Amino acid sequence: MTPLAAVVSGPRVRLFACLLRLGCQQAKPLQLHTGASLAAKNHYEVLVLGGGSGGITMAARMKRKVGAENVAIVEPSERHFYQPIWTLVGAGAKPLASSGRPTASVIPSGVEWIKARVVDLNPDKNCIHTDNDKEISYKYLIIALGIQLDYEKIKGLPEGFAHPLIGSNYSVRTVEKTWKALQDFKEGNAIFTFPNTPVKCAGAPQKIMYLSEAYFRKTGKRSKANIIFNTSLGAIFGVKKYADALQEIIRERNLTVNYKQNLIEVRADKQEAVFENLDKPGETQVISYEMLHVTPPMSPPDVLKTSPVADAAGWVDVDKDTLQHKRYPNVFGIGDCTNLPTSKTAAAVAAQSGILDRTIALIMKNQTPVKKYDGYTSCPLVTGYNHVILAEFDYNAQPLETFPFDQSKERLSMYLMKADVMPFLYWNVMLRGYWGGPAFLRKLFHLGRS
Repeated sequence: MTPLAAVVSGPRVRLFACLLRLGCQQAKPLQLHTGASLAAKNHYEVLVLGGGSGGITMAARMKRKVGAENVAIVEPSERHFYQPIWTLVGAGAKPLASSGRPTASVIPSGVEWIKARVVDLNPDKNCIHTDNDKEISYKYLIIALGIQLDYEKIKGLPEGFAHPLIGSNYSVRTVEKTWKALQDFKEGNAIFTFPNTPVKCAGAPQKIMYLSEAYFRKTGKRSKANIIFNTSLGAIFGVKKYADALQEIIRERNLTVNYKQNLIEVRADKQEAVFENLDKPGETQVISYEMLHVTPPMSPPDVLKTSPVADAAGWVDVDKDTLQHKRYPNVFGIGDCTNLPTSKTAAAVAAQSGILDRTIALIMKNQTPVKKYDGYTSCPLVTGYNHVILAEFDYNAQPLETFPFDQSKERLSMYLMKADVMPFLYWNVMLRGYWGGPAFLRKLFHLGRS
């Protein structure tokens, strides 16, 4: 097989990557570590549910407000992952090991880590229950439980992943199978799917399609590949400016996009995928594949679906401007588990964290929150091993761009930011509670142009 380095490397890419690796190595002594083990308490001023991006970030911010001894995180997982990089892991451009670190190393020093799973929320009594029969009470609650992957809602999964030629960049267990399927591809249909549910990082299902097409071209397999993107949506992207740019790429690279097609079954032993036509319920189509990338259906975590903090669909019901709960004023939500009407991305979490920090600060002083979240989110649309379209937009699906150039164009600089700069900022700045999104950069660039 062709070595990936020969496929994706160039002199500028190698030089930039070396500089970034050097910078990351020098930053290692600054990584967060938990302090000495504290005696477990049953009450905290601030209790954070979830140790993902939103949970760790907000715990770091709350530590500075109320003191580490008054903050706790409830999280069962031993490993913390920077999931946005899995797009590149699935395409062989990054090793899986680079995406994860021990949870203990990212929890802010002195903050209590309650290594358990939340099984019940009782906001009327200001307490939660864990799977080890502990009741923990709080003064303020931050819910950052993320989103749930529901592979089992597709008939034939997850057991189908035991077969070759099928992968998914959405799980640590299956992301390397995507790269294996890509390498093993010889000829036939390469199928990429988007489910009929909300998902985190809505651009990721098509990013791996563009990367796969680039890999096939570099390895001489493109002429034998029929690349198909079957999406349950009615458009390639929700923001017209970027959708127009993507449609041009789709046309130029001869990719097939089928709308309103939802994956309902995988027959992995026969290498067949079954899709339902959402415009004609009950009508199905069976397509054989030589490679299949599955984006699973997703939903709120089960513990939230029937909780008093959830809306009718199961998401944490927060005010879209302040992230404060609509019914419980001492409860707040951040990230994928909320019903905020914007895309679920790590960039959105960064922007939300700054707003939520200010909201809680005012609530603690019995004041009314004034800073409003505009719905900012970002999706670096990887269109090749050296190119990214950086989509940034707000609640109204209007571009909210950071840089003083047209971000709908494919750029090497934006790829390097996605592959090297953003992981560095994530581990060393965002998780420490010092990154509230690029709003200040936008102001800086706009002042420079005025």
